[in-house]
Parts: sequence; C-alpha cells; structure tokens
Amino acid sequence: MSIEEQICEAVGTAIKNAKVEVSGNGGHFSLRVESVMFDGKKTLEKQRMVYSALKELMAGNNAPVHAIDNLETLIPQS
Repeated sequence: MSIEEQICEAVGTAIKNAKVEVSGNGGHFSLRVESVMFDGKKTLEKQRMVYSALKELMAGNNAPVHAIDNLETLIPQS
C-alpha cells in the first residue's frame, strides 16, 4: 500500500465518511479532507482531528510522513 493510500485510510478510519485527497511526495504532503464531522468545529479543532489520525504515520525518525504542507478541512456543501 502506498503512503498516500495509508494516509487516506488513516484519516478515513478516524473521521467517518471523510473524502480525502492526498498529493505530494518525499514525506511532504498536501491534504484536502471533507467531512460532515467538521460541522460546528473551529479550524484548529478540525486540523487536530486530521493530525491525530496521522500520528502513527508521523511518529519517529523514519516516519513516512514528515510534514503536511497544506491542509484543507471542509464541510460538504448540500
């Protein structure tokens, strides 16, 4: 499984029904995450939800994810 797939799986598991788009390489990634679970939450709360989902992939000196260069957290439009 590619690191991009691992990121999508980790975020999708932690944030139910999330639509996740990942781009990047070399340990640096950009994410666009859309979820109804973000409704009513402040930007920092939404970002913490995503980073919490990625903590295993970002842990340690040999972590496959070194940085999230851009993070968009969106609520789906009805």
